[in-house]
Amino acid sequence: MPRQPTTYQFDLFSNPHDAETAQMPPWQVLPEETRLTLTELMVRLILDHVDGERAVPRQEAGHDA
Repeated sequence: MPRQPTTYQFDLFSNPHDAETAQMPPWQVLPEETRLTLTELMVRLILDHVDGERAVPRQEAGHDA
């Protein structure tokens, strides 16, 4: 018998009004510790992305390096 998944991954491209789509809880109802952790993770993700862009020089389209 196949194992049933115990977690749900949000589908960012689904219809938000579809009854089968799990709804994200409003930010305000999340515990403070969870909000703090998520905020720290988002800041790290953004800063890592910016650092990655600085580390790799971008090439203009149509130009050879």
